Amino acid sequence: MDEVPARTVAIYAHPDDPEVSCGGLLARWAKAGSEVHAVVATRGDKGSSDPATEPDALACRRAREVAAAAEVLGLAGVELLGHPDGELAAVPDLVRQLVGVLRRLRPDVVVGVDPTAVFFGDAYVNHVDHRCIGWATLDAVAPAASSPLYFPDEGPAHQVATVLLSGTLEPDVWVDVGSTLETKVQAMFCHRSQLAPDAGEWLGAFVRQRAADEARRTSVRYAEGFRRLRLLR
Repeated sequence: MDEVPARTVAIYAHPDDPEVSCGGLLARWAKAGSEVHAVVATRGDKGSSDPATEPDALACRRAREVAAAAEVLGLAGVELLGHPDGELAAVPDLVRQLVGVLRRLRPDVVVGVDPTAVFFGDAYVNHVDHRCIGWATLDAVAPAASSPLYFPDEGPAHQVATVLLSGTLEPDVWVDVGSTLETKVQAMFCHRSQLAPDAGEWLGAFVRQRAADEARRTSVRYAEGFRRLRLLR
Protein backbone atom coordinates (compact mmCIF):
# COMPACT_ATOMS: atom_id res chain seq x y z
CA MET A 1 0.00 0.00 0.00
CA ASP A 2 1.82 3.07 -1.27
CA GLU A 3 -0.78 5.84 -1.27
CA VAL A 4 -0.66 8.43 1.50
CA PRO A 5 -4.03 9.83 2.68
CA ALA A 6 -4.55 13.52 3.29
CA ARG A 7 -5.87 12.89 6.82
CA THR A 8 -5.59 9.86 9.10
CA VAL A 9 -7.08 8.97 12.48
CA ALA A 10 -5.75 6.05 14.52
CA ILE A 11 -8.10 4.79 17.25
CA TYR A 12 -6.75 2.53 20.01
CA ALA A 13 -7.51 1.48 23.56
CA HIS A 14 -4.37 2.11 25.61
CA PRO A 15 -1.69 4.83 25.68
CA ASP A 16 1.04 2.80 23.94
CA ASP A 17 -1.20 0.89 21.50
CA PRO A 18 -0.80 3.21 18.47
CA GLU A 19 3.00 3.01 18.63
CA VAL A 20 3.05 -0.77 19.08
CA SER A 21 0.38 -1.47 16.46
CA CYS A 22 1.13 0.98 13.68
CA GLY A 23 3.84 3.40 14.75
CA GLY A 24 5.80 2.88 11.55
CA LEU A 25 2.80 3.66 9.35
CA LEU A 26 1.82 6.74 11.38
CA ALA A 27 5.35 8.13 11.26
CA ARG A 28 5.68 7.38 7.53
CA TRP A 29 2.42 9.08 6.63
CA ALA A 30 3.07 12.08 8.90
CA LYS A 31 6.50 12.48 7.32
CA ALA A 32 4.90 12.32 3.86
CA GLY A 33 2.46 15.13 4.69
CA SER A 34 -0.63 13.37 6.00
CA GLU A 35 -2.39 15.08 8.89
CA VAL A 36 -2.25 12.24 11.41
CA HIS A 37 -4.25 12.14 14.62
CA ALA A 38 -4.52 9.49 17.33
CA VAL A 39 -7.35 8.71 19.73
CA VAL A 40 -6.61 6.82 22.96
CA ALA A 41 -9.70 5.56 24.75
CA THR A 42 -8.39 4.70 28.23
CA ARG A 43 -6.31 6.40 30.88
CA GLY A 44 -3.80 3.57 31.19
CA ASP A 45 -4.47 3.60 34.94
CA LYS A 46 -4.14 -0.17 35.37
CA GLY A 47 -0.99 -0.59 33.31
CA SER A 48 1.22 -1.88 36.10
CA SER A 49 1.83 -5.19 37.84
CA ASP A 50 2.88 -3.42 41.07
CA PRO A 51 -0.03 -3.48 43.58
CA ALA A 52 1.37 -0.36 45.26
CA THR A 53 0.88 1.73 42.11
CA GLU A 54 -1.39 4.75 42.52
CA PRO A 55 -3.72 4.65 39.48
CA ASP A 56 -4.23 8.41 39.10
CA ALA A 57 -0.50 9.08 39.23
CA LEU A 58 0.11 6.36 36.67
CA ALA A 59 -2.56 7.81 34.37
CA CYS A 60 -0.93 11.25 34.56
CA ARG A 61 2.45 9.77 33.76
CA ARG A 62 1.05 7.85 30.81
CA ALA A 63 -0.63 10.97 29.43
CA ARG A 64 2.79 12.64 29.38
CA GLU A 65 4.21 9.58 27.63
CA VAL A 66 1.48 9.77 25.00
CA ALA A 67 2.36 13.41 24.29
CA ALA A 68 6.07 12.61 24.02
CA ALA A 69 5.47 9.70 21.65
CA ALA A 70 3.14 11.78 19.49
CA GLU A 71 5.86 14.38 19.08
CA VAL A 72 8.34 11.72 18.02
CA LEU A 73 5.91 10.31 15.44
CA GLY A 74 5.05 13.77 14.13
CA LEU A 75 1.33 13.54 14.90
CA ALA A 76 -0.93 16.53 14.40
CA GLY A 77 -2.80 15.75 17.60
CA VAL A 78 -3.83 13.18 20.19
CA GLU A 79 -7.17 12.93 21.98
CA LEU A 80 -7.44 11.09 25.31
CA LEU A 81 -11.00 9.95 26.02
CA GLY A 82 -10.11 9.18 29.62
CA HIS A 83 -12.02 5.97 30.32
CA PRO A 84 -10.74 3.52 32.97
CA ASP A 85 -8.68 0.57 31.80
CA GLY A 86 -10.66 -2.62 31.35
CA GLU A 87 -14.05 -0.90 31.30
CA LEU A 88 -14.63 0.08 27.67
CA ALA A 89 -17.36 -2.57 27.44
CA ALA A 90 -19.33 -0.55 30.01
CA VAL A 91 -19.05 2.84 28.26
CA PRO A 92 -22.53 3.51 26.86
CA ASP A 93 -21.61 6.41 24.56
CA LEU A 94 -18.30 5.17 23.16
CA VAL A 95 -19.60 4.96 19.59
CA ARG A 96 -21.07 8.46 19.89
CA GLN A 97 -17.72 9.81 21.10
CA LEU A 98 -15.91 8.25 18.16
CA VAL A 99 -18.52 9.54 15.71
CA GLY A 100 -17.92 13.03 17.08
CA VAL A 101 -14.18 12.69 16.53
CA LEU A 102 -14.60 11.34 12.99
CA ARG A 103 -17.05 14.03 11.95
CA ARG A 104 -14.82 16.75 13.37
CA LEU A 105 -11.52 15.49 11.94
CA ARG A 106 -13.03 13.98 8.75
CA PRO A 107 -10.28 11.45 7.97
CA ASP A 108 -9.78 9.62 4.71
CA VAL A 109 -8.34 6.62 6.54
CA VAL A 110 -9.06 5.22 9.99
CA VAL A 111 -6.53 2.83 11.52
CA GLY A 112 -7.69 0.62 14.36
CA VAL A 113 -7.91 -2.83 15.93
CA ASP A 114 -9.27 -5.96 14.28
CA PRO A 115 -11.81 -7.06 16.91
CA THR A 116 -12.29 -10.46 15.29
CA ALA A 117 -8.74 -11.47 16.25
CA VAL A 118 -9.31 -13.00 19.69
CA PHE A 119 -6.93 -15.93 20.15
CA PHE A 120 -3.27 -15.63 19.18
CA GLY A 121 -2.01 -19.18 19.37
CA ASP A 122 -2.74 -20.93 22.64
CA ALA A 123 -1.06 -18.45 24.96
CA TYR A 124 -2.71 -15.05 24.45
CA VAL A 125 -6.29 -13.76 24.43
CA ASN A 126 -6.73 -10.32 22.90
CA HIS A 127 -7.43 -7.74 25.60
CA VAL A 128 -11.11 -6.94 26.16
CA ASP A 129 -10.41 -3.22 25.63
CA HIS A 130 -8.83 -3.97 22.25
CA ARG A 131 -11.87 -5.94 21.18
CA CYS A 132 -14.28 -3.27 22.44
CA ILE A 133 -12.52 -0.32 20.80
CA GLY A 134 -12.24 -2.33 17.59
CA TRP A 135 -15.97 -2.98 17.38
CA ALA A 136 -16.81 0.57 18.48
CA THR A 137 -14.54 1.96 15.76
CA LEU A 138 -16.19 -0.15 13.09
CA ASP A 139 -19.65 0.79 14.34
CA ALA A 140 -18.69 4.47 14.36
CA VAL A 141 -17.30 4.32 10.82
CA ALA A 142 -20.05 2.21 9.27
CA PRO A 143 -22.73 3.30 9.38
CA ALA A 144 -22.92 5.89 12.15
CA ALA A 145 -20.48 8.62 11.10
CA SER A 146 -21.66 8.51 7.50
CA SER A 147 -25.38 8.63 8.28
CA PRO A 148 -26.84 12.03 9.26
CA LEU A 149 -29.62 10.50 11.35
CA TYR A 150 -27.13 8.87 13.74
CA PHE A 151 -26.10 11.29 16.49
CA PRO A 152 -27.04 14.49 14.59
CA ASP A 153 -25.68 16.64 17.41
CA GLU A 154 -22.15 15.38 16.66
CA GLY A 155 -21.86 17.34 13.40
CA PRO A 156 -22.35 16.74 9.68
CA ALA A 157 -22.02 13.21 8.38
CA HIS A 158 -18.68 11.99 7.09
CA GLN A 159 -17.84 8.88 5.08
CA VAL A 160 -14.47 7.31 5.86
CA ALA A 161 -13.00 5.86 2.67
CA THR A 162 -10.69 3.20 4.09
CA VAL A 163 -10.22 1.32 7.36
CA LEU A 164 -6.97 -0.47 8.18
CA LEU A 165 -7.13 -3.03 10.99
CA SER A 166 -3.95 -3.94 12.83
CA GLY A 167 -3.34 -6.95 15.05
CA THR A 168 -5.20 -9.03 12.51
CA LEU A 169 -4.97 -12.70 11.69
CA GLU A 170 -5.95 -11.90 8.10
CA PRO A 171 -3.66 -9.15 6.75
CA ASP A 172 -4.11 -8.33 3.08
CA VAL A 173 -2.13 -5.09 2.70
CA TRP A 174 1.30 -4.10 3.97
CA VAL A 175 2.99 -0.73 4.42
CA ASP A 176 6.74 -0.35 3.96
CA VAL A 177 8.03 1.06 7.26
CA GLY A 178 11.74 0.71 6.58
CA SER A 179 12.28 4.48 6.62
CA THR A 180 10.43 5.01 9.92
CA LEU A 181 11.07 1.84 11.90
CA GLU A 182 13.63 3.53 14.14
CA THR A 183 11.14 6.35 14.74
CA LYS A 184 8.65 3.72 15.89
CA VAL A 185 11.23 2.28 18.28
CA GLN A 186 11.99 5.75 19.64
CA ALA A 187 8.28 6.42 20.17
CA MET A 188 7.85 3.14 22.00
CA PHE A 189 10.70 4.08 24.33
CA CYS A 190 8.66 7.13 25.36
CA HIS A 191 6.35 4.75 27.24
CA ARG A 192 8.88 4.10 30.00
CA SER A 193 6.19 3.16 32.52
CA GLN A 194 5.55 0.03 30.45
CA LEU A 195 9.16 -1.03 29.96
CA ALA A 196 11.49 -3.12 32.06
CA PRO A 197 14.79 -1.50 33.07
CA ASP A 198 16.67 -3.66 30.55
CA ALA A 199 14.29 -2.93 27.66
CA GLY A 200 17.00 -1.12 25.75
CA GLU A 201 18.79 -4.40 25.23
CA TRP A 202 15.94 -6.16 23.44
CA LEU A 203 13.06 -3.86 22.48
CA GLY A 204 14.60 -2.45 19.33
CA ALA A 205 15.68 -5.88 18.14
CA PHE A 206 12.19 -7.27 18.88
CA VAL A 207 10.44 -4.53 16.89
CA ARG A 208 12.79 -4.96 13.94
CA GLN A 209 12.29 -8.72 13.95
CA ARG A 210 8.50 -8.40 14.00
CA ALA A 211 8.60 -5.95 11.10
CA ALA A 212 10.94 -8.26 9.19
CA ASP A 213 8.63 -11.22 9.81
CA GLU A 214 5.64 -9.21 8.59
CA ALA A 215 7.55 -8.23 5.45
CA ARG A 216 8.18 -11.81 4.36
CA ARG A 217 5.09 -11.72 2.14
CA THR A 218 6.24 -8.48 0.51
CA SER A 219 9.20 -7.21 -1.48
CA VAL A 220 10.41 -4.84 1.26
CA ARG A 221 12.63 -5.37 4.28
CA TYR A 222 10.32 -4.09 7.03
CA ALA A 223 6.53 -3.83 6.98
CA GLU A 224 3.38 -3.49 9.06
CA GLY A 225 0.41 -5.57 7.94
CA PHE A 226 -3.28 -4.68 8.03
CA ARG A 227 -6.69 -5.94 7.01
CA ARG A 228 -8.15 -3.34 4.64
CA LEU A 229 -11.79 -2.35 4.27
CA ARG A 230 -12.53 -0.05 1.33
CA LEU A 231 -15.83 1.66 2.08
CA LEU A 232 -15.59 4.35 -0.60
CA ARG A 233 -14.01 3.70 -3.99
